[in-house]
Amino acid sequence: MEVIKQRITRYWSQRAEAFQTQRIREFGDEKHARWLRELGRYIPGGRPLRVLDLGTGTGFFAFVLAAKGHEATGIDLTPDMIERARETAEILGLDADFFVMDAEQPEFEPESFDLLVTRNLSWTLPHLGKAYREWYKLLKPGGVLVNFDADYCRALEEGQDEGELPANHAHKLVDPALQKENDDISMELFAYQMPRPQWDVQLLIEAGFERVSVDMGVYRRVYREIDEFYNPTPIFAIAAYK
Repeated sequence: MEVIKQRITRYWSQRAEAFQTQRIREFGDEKHARWLRELGRYIPGGRPLRVLDLGTGTGFFAFVLAAKGHEATGIDLTPDMIERARETAEILGLDADFFVMDAEQPEFEPESFDLLVTRNLSWTLPHLGKAYREWYKLLKPGGVLVNFDADYCRALEEGQDEGELPANHAHKLVDPALQKENDDISMELFAYQMPRPQWDVQLLIEAGFERVSVDMGVYRRVYREIDEFYNPTPIFAIAAYK
């Protein structure tokens, strides 16, 4: 495994327990319904779908979609995250499969999924173009990739002001040494990246996707309040169709 991926895995291993707790709270919060509405803008209706949640963490998107009757699978590079996702499945009483796997090299047969979803993953991938090519192969004809992300590395490089965050916000609770490691990882990843989401659109078209759309308004719809789930970096949504 590349050194940068080893660092990312170590970092998220240390945050897995707190991350699981927050995602369970988010599942029971109004954010659950908001994310479902956002996903509903792109999900084909009328039938259960085979869904892959890339960089699933502790399984939030997999659970949101499993609760609606879809066949959900989640993968993550961090074993501790996958262990927590499996625990959360039992806590929530939902059926989803979880595997430790590198999102840049998913180990599934081509055309295995109707829908690929991911949230706050693609900014951490040092070979994003390769990942998009691999994800294209995983989709059935007519399938869609829905990617929620932000230009996190550039925001850090430019010194974006997060504003006043509540005391229970994740950024307030992270140990300073761990936060420094996150910032150092982000700056290393920044060297691989171009401005987003424009760069993503280019890479997705090069990967073979026929239609790509960007929604910059998702940020305002999901994060209406500055609460413990608030994301201080404006996110975008990219939908790419095979």
